[in-house]
Amino acid sequence: MTGASPIAPGEVWLVGAGPGDPDLLTRKAEKLIRAADIVFYDALVGPGILDLIPHGTEQVSVGKRAGRHSKDQDTINDLIVRAALAGRRVVRLKGGDPSIFGRSMEEMAALARHGVAARICPGITAASAAAASASISLTLRGLARKLLFVTAHVREGEILDLDWDALADPGATLAVYMGKSSAGMIARRLMASGLAAATPVLAIENASLPDERIVRTRLDLLEIAARALGSGPALLLIGDAVGAASPISGASAAVRAPARSGGR
Repeated sequence: MTGASPIAPGEVWLVGAGPGDPDLLTRKAEKLIRAADIVFYDALVGPGILDLIPHGTEQVSVGKRAGRHSKDQDTINDLIVRAALAGRRVVRLKGGDPSIFGRSMEEMAALARHGVAARICPGITAASAAAASASISLTLRGLARKLLFVTAHVREGEILDLDWDALADPGATLAVYMGKSSAGMIARRLMASGLAAATPVLAIENASLPDERIVRTRLDLLEIAARALGSGPALLLIGDAVGAASPISGASAAVRAPARSGGR
């Protein structure tokens, strides 16, 4: 129906806010944000995205970041459920894509237990934004036919337990979310499992934002390189595809050359 709200009263949408740049938000996500009565948002949702929320729409921060939890997951679930049961149009705004390390199923399950309708609007994930900023490809014929996503985030007191032998695949690109604080350990475990010390690595902080920072290094120097990053959210991209020369610079030079030699 023309003019109808994309969110029904009492319905919840888990919306991917993307990596931070408002221009990378999907058109559907923006429509949902503008249609909501209340928006619950994470700490990784930047101010540029929050500026799209209409004046008068209730905004609730439920951010969890680097161990500084404003609300635990059970509390977040309860807040969302109560808002929906009160008949409000609810948007749960999550950084990146809700289905990639976004704990979306925990919230969906809580809503389902109370009979609340919930849907997901995907978003651009940080690995895609980081690769775009660095002008690289996450996969590359002959170098990387596989893309692996892992998170280095664990609960306090837990050990990062991953299949390091599987991750140390020279034919893959490994994207490590929230890996900055564990960079040294990650490098050591991958090298112990056989990944070459010279494997290219890209560490990117605040991907897609004006203050993004990109550090290019190699696996055996990753711990040192990670110290050059600040306090923002960071992603590690590891693999031979990361170090492959981008064709963009060469193509640009070829295009410009005739202009420099023109006017004979």
